[in-house]
Amino acid sequence: MSKPSSMSRRVFLASTGAASLIGLSGLAMPFYSRANTRPAFTHGVQSGDIDAVSGMIWTRADRPSRVQFEVATTESFANAERLAPLDALPDSDHAVKRLLTELASDQDIFYRMTLADLNDVNAVSEPIVGRFRTAPTSRRSVRFAWSGDTAGQGWGIDEVGMKTYATIAKHTPDFFLHSGDTIYADGAMKDEVDLKDGKKWKNVVLIDEKRKVAETLDEYRGQWKYNLLDKNLLAMNAALPTFFQWDDHEVVNNWSSAKDLTADDRYKEKSIAVLAARAGRAFHEMTPIRFTPAEPGRVYRKIAYGPLVDVFFLDMRSYRGANGPNLQTELNTDSRMLGEQQTRWLKRELANSKATWKVIAADMPIGLVVWDDGANKKGSEAVANGDNGPAKGRELEFADLLHFIKNAGITNTVWLTADVHYTAAHHYSPDRARFQDFEPFWEFVSGPIHSGTFGPNDLDMTFGPEVRYIKAPSAEQGQNLPPSAGFQFFGLVDIDGNTEQLTVRLMDRDDNELYKTTLDPVRAA
Repeated sequence: MSKPSSMSRRVFLASTGAASLIGLSGLAMPFYSRANTRPAFTHGVQSGDIDAVSGMIWTRADRPSRVQFEVATTESFANAERLAPLDALPDSDHAVKRLLTELASDQDIFYRMTLADLNDVNAVSEPIVGRFRTAPTSRRSVRFAWSGDTAGQGWGIDEVGMKTYATIAKHTPDFFLHSGDTIYADGAMKDEVDLKDGKKWKNVVLIDEKRKVAETLDEYRGQWKYNLLDKNLLAMNAALPTFFQWDDHEVVNNWSSAKDLTADDRYKEKSIAVLAARAGRAFHEMTPIRFTPAEPGRVYRKIAYGPLVDVFFLDMRSYRGANGPNLQTELNTDSRMLGEQQTRWLKRELANSKATWKVIAADMPIGLVVWDDGANKKGSEAVANGDNGPAKGRELEFADLLHFIKNAGITNTVWLTADVHYTAAHHYSPDRARFQDFEPFWEFVSGPIHSGTFGPNDLDMTFGPEVRYIKAPSAEQGQNLPPSAGFQFFGLVDIDGNTEQLTVRLMDRDDNELYKTTLDPVRAA
């Protein structure tokens, strides 16, 4: 089946409940807020983790409600299938999500939900509608987008809204890959921020949960609710799925199990384990990520999106050793970032993958130096330790992984990441590297979606990265510029169904193409 046209998705956006949620102020407004005797959908719909036969959908009610579900393959909902209802209850903050199964491949799926007040079943909401397209089982062309870093460094929803989401939606990708820092739980916001040019940035709305750092479960939930007030994000969510992973700001900046908050006066709760547990629960409640029974709360997973691409989502946060100099000479618990179990899983799934392209979605870059203490350039927050030497510390885990990929004959791996708040294309080669037992590969960096701008970061030459393109604020422009300064980025990936070539484009929020490269697949012998 051919890919749906851009027009059909635009028409859908204009006609669905997503459009009805949007007020003229640029903020999402609940359905029929004047009719407060009826239940209301508060934050639109979301879908995610779509494959050829299934996908997750999500919504949230304003009160205890019974959620009725209908699923159809046409926008008219002719011959729709009605599913058994689910209850949206206070213990999940009235959020509910459901796995739709037994779907047809490469098919537009429309879903419609209606609420009935559990205290008055005659009080029924207006319906809300979303859509997604299931993965193909044949070799049709696939397009997806990626980026990271939403509503960070105090830059919230202004009168324009989070524009990058609207720009992404214009390209009608099959899915959007959110590479982490999906919220900024440690980033309190103000109503106004003074800019260098004498103007003011105005956050047109703030909820109480955004006026301080998140500590309680409700405050972590509130970070998600804030982002879902944005008209552009709501409209994109209704039209296409998002595949989520997380990084540090979903909990607190640069967190690991050894994070010490003793001297941080913003936090009354000093236990990073408690904060991470609350943040993790909110993350899974408020996103359409699949549930893993063997390890509830697990983020790393594989999504197979047809014969051309498998996406491997890493969790580079939950299983890491403590941040520090990162100079260990042996691979052990302290020097790991992915952890033993996740590494075994990744190797096994890469080796078993039959997809042409293996996209590794990493929430942090491999060769960029990210300091734990940026002001003093101390400690390692990411993979690279900054010494440009043989693999040490966390680099040992990635040297082992790259060695495995080479020896197992795994081809066509591409790494996508965000985190550093600028965009770049990096080519890694053993010819330039201190560790040389691997095949060349590409890493593409994008973001932020709607946050402060930083960079560029130094490169560590352990794995021989070379910058093929970069766009970041200059020294004269400074750091932490607002979204209005123009340094908001996303990436587009197109995989051609005929040639199987993979094309990457680095884009800005005004939809300017900054860089483009096309990669030819390595054919099996």
